[in-house]
Amino acid sequence: MPVVTNVDDLRRMAQRRVAKAVFDYVDRGSYDEQTLRANRADLDSLHFRQRVGINVDNRTTRSTMAGQEVAMPVAIAPVGLTGLNWADGEILGARAAEKFGIPFTLSTMSICSIEDVASEVTKPFWYQLYVFRDRGFAASLIERAKAAKCSALVMTFDLQIQGQRHMDLKNGLTVPPRLTAGTILDVMTKPGWVLNVLTGRRKSFGNLEGRIPDAKTLTTLGQWIAGQFDPTLSWKDVEWVKKLWGGKLILKGILDVEDAKIAATTGADAIVVSNHGGRQLDGTVSSIRALPEVVQAVGDRIEVLFDGGICSGQDVLRALALGAKGTMIGKAFAYGLGAMGEAGVTKVLEILQKELDVTMALCGLRDVKDASPAILRGA
Repeated sequence: MPVVTNVDDLRRMAQRRVAKAVFDYVDRGSYDEQTLRANRADLDSLHFRQRVGINVDNRTTRSTMAGQEVAMPVAIAPVGLTGLNWADGEILGARAAEKFGIPFTLSTMSICSIEDVASEVTKPFWYQLYVFRDRGFAASLIERAKAAKCSALVMTFDLQIQGQRHMDLKNGLTVPPRLTAGTILDVMTKPGWVLNVLTGRRKSFGNLEGRIPDAKTLTTLGQWIAGQFDPTLSWKDVEWVKKLWGGKLILKGILDVEDAKIAATTGADAIVVSNHGGRQLDGTVSSIRALPEVVQAVGDRIEVLFDGGICSGQDVLRALALGAKGTMIGKAFAYGLGAMGEAGVTKVLEILQKELDVTMALCGLRDVKDASPAILRGA
């Protein structure tokens, strides 16, 4: 077993173990991947102020996100196809998050269903919703999330039209799925991954299986999904979702100041500054560059969370310094899961918390809630 010291170690382990099509689905972005690279580069460009002579004993990373007490201001973001990284991956991720004391968000496009995950945890998790063209089906997903006692609904707003991800097409990870000679050859070299995934309780989208007319095969199901992302999605739908849901509502995919201002008037509890991990509009701004403008625009009218390239505890602190009240991790979570299953997810969270704690101390902070632009050079 190699020594794991950071998230990138787990990324390399996952890359060796997981089928290329599934790994690239997590790892890559849309079109030329300019925004994917910008997410990383712009985080790296933020430099800390190292402080000395300050008492930094008895530090704490505890905070709140959307009113929920958390061990550190990090939530696991919704990641589609998680159960193809490791059998029952959504359940394993939810368990690891629950034990660590942070929120887990289940994707609509998960392999394990809402009910599968709810049956394996003792505390509520968050559920991510795509508002499909079929509003009746979307409403049924909300009702299922309520029945599972999910504590927050994360409405994803930036997938009205799906951005093209070149590697998914080249790898055959399309909707409907397509096997290529390269895909078959790659899978043959990773028998451990194959055997593991085959032990999972489901092999398709658990939240959608058996609930769509005539969806008797994965291909039919995939064709239905491809036609369900809705270009008519509008702010009026937020009102509809909020009324039907009745609980904590988080709007994910806000990147523009004008959209942030509108979001702050909807009655939602929080927004997530996010560019979908660089997987939607390529060439747009990185999430971290958009964050300060959004925070300034909405003030204290709505809580601002951050998503986009976080792979270390230092990245978490950078986002908090620029005004985020909490952060979300997608790729980092999937790397840990793909590398080592539930133990890998726990390892990611331990790494992030340790890096966050050490960086706080070296910046002169004892409480993570005190993070501000003052800890960054030139901010």
